Amino acid sequence: MTPERAAVESVVPTPGRSRIMAAIRRRDTRPERSVRSLLHAAGKRYRVDFRVDLEGARPRPDIAFTRARVAVFVDGCFWHSCPQHGTKPGVNQGYWQPKLERNVARDRANDRALVAAGWTVIRVWEHESPHDAARRIIAVLERSQPVQPLPKRSTG
Repeated sequence: MTPERAAVESVVPTPGRSRIMAAIRRRDTRPERSVRSLLHAAGKRYRVDFRVDLEGARPRPDIAFTRARVAVFVDGCFWHSCPQHGTKPGVNQGYWQPKLERNVARDRANDRALVAAGWTVIRVWEHESPHDAARRIIAVLERSQPVQPLPKRSTG
């Protein structure tokens, strides 16, 4: 087998791998649901998987407090390269390493775009205690002033 052919075959997923990857959730993960449940119990209302349309970016915070302009991302340790728990795959590193680097670069770009648009960004790792994460989010919400809604235009 030529090196080029081996490289192509190592990137092409097997049917079993495709099923595993398809089962990975983009939203409503267990850590995210745990944090949301605590926030809801504390009387905080939010939007889930809310797309924010910005100039040059369209981030989708896992939890968005639109009036206060607070965006919360609950990041998985593997997918977002947690410095404490992120692991490097031993197989197919030519695929995984660039993918994980792109995820981190996209996270930083989304953070910059949201901050430039007046949002506060909170990143929570999946290994964090949901109670600690919820307390941190609530503290930020209590310090932030809601953004005043735009006045309604008259239609007459």
